[in-house]
Amino acid sequence: MFLKNSWYVAAWSRELGDTPLARTLLDQPVVMYRAGNGAVVALEDRCCHRHLPLSMGAVVGDDLQCGYHGLKFDASGVCVEVPGQSSVPPGAMVRSYPVVEKFHWVWIWMGDPDKADEALIPDWWWADHPDWASARPGPLYIKCNYRLIADNVMDVSHLNYVHKSSIGSLATHEFPVVTEREDGKIRMTRWIYDRPPPPMYRKAGNFAGNVDRWQIAEHIPPCFSTNEAGCAEIGHGHEDRETGGGMKIFALSAPTPETGRTTHYFFAFVRCFGLDDPELDQMFQVGMVDVFREDVAILEAQQAMMEFKPGANQIDINVDAAPIAARQMLDGMIAAEQAGRGNRGG
Repeated sequence: MFLKNSWYVAAWSRELGDTPLARTLLDQPVVMYRAGNGAVVALEDRCCHRHLPLSMGAVVGDDLQCGYHGLKFDASGVCVEVPGQSSVPPGAMVRSYPVVEKFHWVWIWMGDPDKADEALIPDWWWADHPDWASARPGPLYIKCNYRLIADNVMDVSHLNYVHKSSIGSLATHEFPVVTEREDGKIRMTRWIYDRPPPPMYRKAGNFAGNVDRWQIAEHIPPCFSTNEAGCAEIGHGHEDRETGGGMKIFALSAPTPETGRTTHYFFAFVRCFGLDDPELDQMFQVGMVDVFREDVAILEAQQAMMEFKPGANQIDINVDAAPIAARQMLDGMIAAEQAGRGNRGG
């Protein structure tokens, strides 16, 4: 079950050109391409003649031509040409989807097109700001429900076990997690004082000893999360977080459901230090992706076991407060959408 009236990341901008790209999103087959003027087009990936996927066709100017009988469809999904006849049959069209290019991603609106509002895209301005460096790895294809990914990124305690050689530290257990619920957002905050930084953060920030650290995760349903992680010299954490001192990074997560059990995981890393350091670029473009790949094994194993033992008992612990709040918020939005209320279902 998905929230339809919402933006989702459908592709990296760099993935699209004059060759059709097929991608299933929210159980719907979609084809995307760039028209001759460079604009992104997203259509239902099905010819309305004999149902061949339009992604098996070709881009011709601004239109997409079916590879079976040559019917052409424009950016609105309307069939504009049928080879061998002078007129187009009534009703010859496929669905088109609103799209927006922002933060180097292509965002798609899968619900009521009249409700598509660009202002509802998360304001991840760091991804386009000259004072921030960005790492933009390709998406990961994960065999799990997208909600498990949202749970994972809102749960910073698993870092101590799944990522203990890179970004985890058992010292974090000594400090409490605070969960806050705002209008349309869940925030999880943890401050760690006078403790050793994790191995990757020590290297990135050149810290010689203990540091003050912070972990702040924010989640906007249905699937958008920011994980802010920072380190500063002891006694300067709160000040440096506000002024940009020390080391601060954001992991931007936008897992888009393919089906109820598979996900296209789009993510990026942005940082406000070492902007011209190629070694740091490599660390975040490759090293942090390896960290995320450690999560993939966990998430796919979770999904497999949930399918093997559906309905098995499951307990909750204190660190689950933020993921549970995020799930409850999304459930309420989906229920409201199905009842016909609200713009994004809430």
